This record gives sequence, structure tokens and C-alpha cells, in this order.
Amino acid sequence: MLSDKVIIDGTSYDIPVESLSRKADILDRYAKRVESGDLKRKILGVYYNYELTFGTTTNAMLYNSLWDALTAPIEFHEVTVPASSGDYTFTAYFAEISDEMIAQYNGKNYFGNLKVSFVAKVPARSGS
Repeated sequence: MLSDKVIIDGTSYDIPVESLSRKADILDRYAKRVESGDLKRKILGVYYNYELTFGTTTNAMLYNSLWDALTAPIEFHEVTVPASSGDYTFTAYFAEISDEMIAQYNGKNYFGNLKVSFVAKVPARSGS
């Protein structure tokens, strides 16, 4: 396990993070080829986006609270995730949220393998 918490809108969710991947998307204001074949480009910035897979927990109420936070119909959230220099806090929207039922016990359904993508609202590093 990588971490024991992710913070979403000020609430800490003490569910283990099984995997965390990040990517830096460099987005352009424009990128086009001119008649000579040269590429002219204006960079907006570098956006740090994350994909997390949460581990399992026996705390169904905590898990459901996290599910509700991830699927809330809110445009943007403040998120804190582990980063190479400690924690990284940024504003993001949530995409590609999924999980699966992993067990049934005493008439209750338990879900796990919760995955989510955090897509940055603004660049972490601005272009020129």
C-alpha cells in the first residue's frame, strides 16, 4: 500500500491507495505547421493528472462516503494526493469513476477496486 489517505474537499479518507499514477499533459493554445513545414506552438501549460486505485476496507460507511464524494455532481474539487515532494494539492474534476462488487456477506454487498481519475483544472506549470 502506498498511502493511507487522500483528502477531498478538506475531508480525509483513510482508505489505502493501492496504486497511484500521474501524468503531465502539456496542452497547447495552438500548434500548427506553417508552409515551410516548421511547427509553431504556444503552450498553455503543464497539467498534472492522477489516477488512483483504492484498496479495500471493511468500513462500509467510510467507503460509501468516499463513493458519494467522488460521484457528487460538483464541477471541481480540491484534492490532496501523495507526490514525490510530500503531498500535492490541486483543483480537479473527477472522471472515470468505477468499482466492483467483491463480496456478499450476511445480506450485504461489499465493493472495492475503486478507481478514479483526477483531471487538473489549471496548469501546475504555465507556458510562456
